[in-house]
Amino acid sequence: MSDHEDGRPGGRADQARLLFDSQRLTLARRLRGLRKNQLAEAIGTTPTAIGQYEAGVHRPSAITLSRLAFALGVPVEFFHAGHGRAVLDSAHAHFRSLRSTTQIERDQALAYGRIAGDIVAALEAVVEFPPVDVPEYPVHPDEMAGPGPVRAARAARAALAAAPGPIAHVVRLLESRGIVVIVLPPSTERVDAFSVSAHPRPMVMFNPAKGDYWRNRFDGAHELGHLVMHADAEPGSKVVEDQANRFAAEFLMPEEDIADALPRTADWTRLAALKAEWGVSMAALLYRARTLKVMKEVTYRNAMSTLSARGWRRQEPGPPRPLETPTMLVRAMEVAAIAGTDRDHLATTARVTRADLDLLVPPRTRPAL
Repeated sequence: MSDHEDGRPGGRADQARLLFDSQRLTLARRLRGLRKNQLAEAIGTTPTAIGQYEAGVHRPSAITLSRLAFALGVPVEFFHAGHGRAVLDSAHAHFRSLRSTTQIERDQALAYGRIAGDIVAALEAVVEFPPVDVPEYPVHPDEMAGPGPVRAARAARAALAAAPGPIAHVVRLLESRGIVVIVLPPSTERVDAFSVSAHPRPMVMFNPAKGDYWRNRFDGAHELGHLVMHADAEPGSKVVEDQANRFAAEFLMPEEDIADALPRTADWTRLAALKAEWGVSMAALLYRARTLKVMKEVTYRNAMSTLSARGWRRQEPGPPRPLETPTMLVRAMEVAAIAGTDRDHLATTARVTRADLDLLVPPRTRPAL
C-alpha cells in the first residue's frame, strides 16, 4: 500500500472515503463474483460489516477502503459517487434460463454490463456512434401461440434488413443500429447470452464459451427479439423466451423464403446445404420445418434423436466458421486514440480498470513480423 493510499489526511483513500458510494462497492464485489462473506474474509472483517457498507449504513475507514480496493482489484477512485445508477439487476435483463445459473453468476454478468455502459459513455464523449434505431413491436408476455412474435420479426426485417434471404452478419446488423454488443469475460461462461434494454443504448451480451457460429447467430436474433418485443415485459418466463425463439426463427429463416426449401424428412445432405446457405444450425432448421408444419412431429422427434445419438447436439458436422465478433467498440477506441484519447485515459474516465476494459473490448491483435 502506498503512502497516498494508507488513509493519511489528503491521501487517495481518505478522499475516496469522503466520496464513497455504497452501490459502487456492491458493483465491484459482483464484478469479481464474490459473496459478502468471501469479501469479508479477504479483508479481515465480517459479512455484516460488508452489508452495512453496501447499504450505506456505515462508511468504511480509509484503511478499510484501501483493503477493499486491493481485494477487488480496483483503484480506490472506483468507489467515488457521481456515476448515476451503479448496479443493474435481473429486472433489467432477459436471461435465457434463471434455473441454470446462480444469482452470483447473473450478478457478475450484469456488473460487466454496467461497466460496459460506463465505457460506452466515456467513448461517446469523443466518438460519434450510430444512432439507436431499433423498431418496437410489443408482444404481450402471456401470448403463448399467437402471431405476435412472427409479425414482430417481419416488421423488424422490413426495418433492418436490406434484402430478403439470409442475414449476412447478425452482429454487424445489431451494431449498425446502435446496439452495443459485448462478449463476456471467461469467468461468466455459465451465463447464456442475454440482453439489456439500457438507456441510452441497448446491449446484447454473448456467452464467451459457446464458440459456435450458428448458435451464436441464433442467440443474436433471439436477443434482438427481446429488444423489439419485450421492453416492458418481466424477464425470465418460459413464454417470453419461447416468443424470442419464434422471433429468431422467423427473422433468420423467413417462412416466405425458406418453407419450400425445407425437407419433409431428415435429409442430412439437404440440411447441411441449407445450414451453409442460411447460417443457422441443422437443429434450428429442423425446428423451423416442424413449426411450419413442413415436417411431421414424429419425423422431427426421430431426427432430433439422431442428432443426439451422433453427438451432433454438441457439435454438428461440417467445417467450423469463425464467430461473428463485435467491432463497434474496438473501432471507436481506435478512433478515440487517433484523436488523442488512449485506452488508459478512457479507463480512467469510465472509472474501470484497464484490465477490465481490455477484457470487454479486446485490442485488435496485430501479426508480428
